[in-house]
Amino acid sequence: MARVLRTVTATRYVTPLREGCSLPGLVEADDDGLYVLKFRGAGQGTKALAAEVVAGELARALGLPVPELVLVEVDPALGAAEPDPEIQDLIGASPGINLGIDFLPGALPYLPTQPPAAELAADVVWLDALVTNVDRTPRNPNLLRWHADLYLIDHGAALYAFHGTDPVARARGGFPAIRDHVLLPAAGSVLEADARLAPRADPAPAAALVPSEWADGDAYGEFLARRLEAPRDFAEEAERARA
Repeated sequence: MARVLRTVTATRYVTPLREGCSLPGLVEADDDGLYVLKFRGAGQGTKALAAEVVAGELARALGLPVPELVLVEVDPALGAAEPDPEIQDLIGASPGINLGIDFLPGALPYLPTQPPAAELAADVVWLDALVTNVDRTPRNPNLLRWHADLYLIDHGAALYAFHGTDPVARARGGFPAIRDHVLLPAAGSVLEADARLAPRADPAPAAALVPSEWADGDAYGEFLARRLEAPRDFAEEAERARA
């Protein structure tokens, strides 16, 4: 049976989270869970939500630690009691299906002074090179420590080719931004990570989880399938940057 993302309904807007430019918010849902809500009406649009799903669920399938992703139904009335007109407008522009990330209470920002094991760091570098994630830098690591474990968050800036024309045609392109990856100094061999992960990487199931009203998930799957074809220049490029 094909995997699906759980769908919950937002019942209460708790507070804005002003760390990101998309103005995500913390919401309570009808399963009594708390979620970081990424709005479809934010400036990056639904393609950023699609990238979150594809990159995050591919990472999970490869055994990398990612908080649970859920689909969140939002009624514009959710913002009725919110005094900030910017947030009211954002909620009003986001009816229907949005994206929720399981809230990790008490999680701490990643500190380079406490790096993960070299193998895990290399696996994360490899993943981000595959999905062209430009947003895992020392300035903005998008990594959390929760109960001492590392978690990967915020993949909306990945797969940026889909914000332009004919993204699949650009699938084999280089990714020089990998040289700025926050985990590169701690990483072991990216080529060994490639040998571990590439045989198990199947983007199709993750791409199939993208709601059709957000984007064409099949195109994301095709893009990543082409990047995974040998020779995988992105892995060689990342290894050169590490060296």
